[in-house]
Amino acid sequence: MKYYILLFTLFLSIFSLKAQGERFDEGNQLYSDGKYQEAIDTYSAILTTGVESGDLYFNLANAYYKNGELANAILNYERAVLLKPHDKDIKYNLELAYSQTTDKIESVDEFFISKWVQDLRNKATSDTWAYIGIACFLFTMICASLFFFVNSVILKKAGFYLGIGFIIATGVTLTFSNSQKNKLMIRNHAIVFSPSLTVKSSPNTNGTEIFILHEGTKVEIISSLGQWKEIQIADGTVGWVEESSITVI
Repeated sequence: MKYYILLFTLFLSIFSLKAQGERFDEGNQLYSDGKYQEAIDTYSAILTTGVESGDLYFNLANAYYKNGELANAILNYERAVLLKPHDKDIKYNLELAYSQTTDKIESVDEFFISKWVQDLRNKATSDTWAYIGIACFLFTMICASLFFFVNSVILKKAGFYLGIGFIIATGVTLTFSNSQKNKLMIRNHAIVFSPSLTVKSSPNTNGTEIFILHEGTKVEIISSLGQWKEIQIADGTVGWVEESSITVI
């Protein structure tokens, strides 16, 4: 009985994926025909089924961009980047969309090594880094075998030094994998959706007005209190906004 249930579940999954694939192609055709709102509706309908992909969010973002909905475009480009951090087209379109936002906030300067590490980490997804980490671990075992079981001094030295290198590579790649996974699981960035958003000094409407943000600006969520979110912008400035004014990436 369990065997038939498994087969039935597998059949439904395959049928569902095929149906969503056809719907995705339908959305692409609507986009090509210039029917951007219809394309948005079609892509969004796919997302309601629980299906997600970088390409789906990217195409949805493009449709929003063409439809003149900048905040929604940026939101979905950001979601696409989370799933395909190495995709140059997504990054280019995201930068293009950000160039059209009102707020031009200078980021806090990062140490060049930290920026280099982040850029390297974003070259691949969590799964890809995990596969590389597993491969590095297997090579470590091979090098250990050379060191312990081969009589040649040259091979022993090679196994030792290469093994050290692969151990370090294993730690780095698995750390990158975990970091990329956390970016997907812990969504602590958001996009401003209010045309003009007043950021307060405290989590209430009577708080002092600190600064104003506009639609499409990216913020980092630091903490929450009721319906209020404490946010930080790229230059390090912190304040409070109502939860309804932003959408989590």
